[in-house]
Amino acid sequence: MNFLPRPPRTTRSDPAGGAELTIRGLRVEFPHLPAGGTPPVDGLDLTVRPGQIVALVGESGSGKSLTSLAVTGLLPPGARITAGRITLDGEDLADCSARRMNHIRGNRVAMLFQQPKAALDPTATVRSQVAEPLWLHRGLSHRQARTRAVELLRDVGIADPDRVAGSYAHQLSGGMAQRVMIAAALGSDPGLLIADEPTTALDVTVQAQILALLKRKQQERGLSVLLITHDLGIVASLADRVAVMYAGRIVEEATAQKLFSDPRHPYTRALLRASLLQSQDGRLFSITGSTAQSRSLDHGCRFRPRCPVADELGISRECEENEPALQGLAGDHNSRCWASSTPERMVAV
Repeated sequence: MNFLPRPPRTTRSDPAGGAELTIRGLRVEFPHLPAGGTPPVDGLDLTVRPGQIVALVGESGSGKSLTSLAVTGLLPPGARITAGRITLDGEDLADCSARRMNHIRGNRVAMLFQQPKAALDPTATVRSQVAEPLWLHRGLSHRQARTRAVELLRDVGIADPDRVAGSYAHQLSGGMAQRVMIAAALGSDPGLLIADEPTTALDVTVQAQILALLKRKQQERGLSVLLITHDLGIVASLADRVAVMYAGRIVEEATAQKLFSDPRHPYTRALLRASLLQSQDGRLFSITGSTAQSRSLDHGCRFRPRCPVADELGISRECEENEPALQGLAGDHNSRCWASSTPERMVAV
């Protein structure tokens, strides 16, 4: 079953300035919550290689944004890392002091948030917010940083950068605010850019413009990018690799081309149907249930309560009793499913 809507971009062979992010066995918990069930991020393994765009996809509640906040040291109150390692070019971020993480954020790692207008300080001008990381992390004087801020605004396609530099967040459109955030993020020449749903609430035309800008800047700078999204249309046109996350774990990982042309996990196939296809009567496909059904499970496959194929394939007991490992398939393709290792089993999916 081939869901590939268009040929995805090929992986870069010349990653110039990108950093390598490695996450191994990451667990994020809220200790104040009642005991039982699974942590929101549980045993996560993920790698973003230099100059590579990796998309982390899944429904709301799967743990995607919490993963990005763990990388940047910005976990919400009450959340903490209880296991695993996060390394950036070999440096363990989970063990960094607050002072060290302040240096890393905005210098080696930059982040784009879902709501750019909310992320901007409403009391400060655009110029001062774009300039701040330049004098904090790059050693520019305040005057040099303010001049450079206008150049960065022009570089991200803002037509009247001098005027916009003197504006406040409430005077910007959503697309303009995201361009400002991109300018601020790239000003310090980071090695890793984390983009958390960067086109949320933007209209289709502006989405396309922002994505084209991100892709161009990534290629120009050799950036490593961790793209967090639920929009598989974005993934198909932008990502090199895709990691599908469900209930705190990666359930499938492959190159973008392989994942769209040969998805193996039932959850991945359900996501693709819901995102890219519609039934003959024009209705969109939906996935029954929610991730909350899987959070209370302490054994077995986490997708089992919502899986459309376990009963049909006669593997329900196996799925209920034991959680499958993330196993390697052909061609650097991994899947956490008892059926996906046997293509003949998946014909019915």
